[in-house]
Amino acid sequence: MFGKNNITKTINVEGMSCIHCAKKVENALKELREVKSAKVSLENKKVDITLKEELDDKILKDTIEDLGYKVV
Repeated sequence: MFGKNNITKTINVEGMSCIHCAKKVENALKELREVKSAKVSLENKKVDITLKEELDDKILKDTIEDLGYKVV
C-alpha cells in the first residue's frame, strides 16, 4: 500500500449504555483531524480507533472524558 500505515488504538470506556452514547463518543473522536475512524463496542465497553497519524493518548482520553464517560 502507498502512504503511511494507519495506527490503531483500543480504549476501554465505562459509562456507555446505549447506541446514543456510542455515537456520541464516535462522533467526538472523528472530529479530531488525526482520527480516521472510531467504532464503539457497547458489549465489550471499548472503542477501536484508527488514526491517520500519531495522536497523544491524553487527547483521546480527554475527548472521551469530556463527554462524561470514564476511560479505564
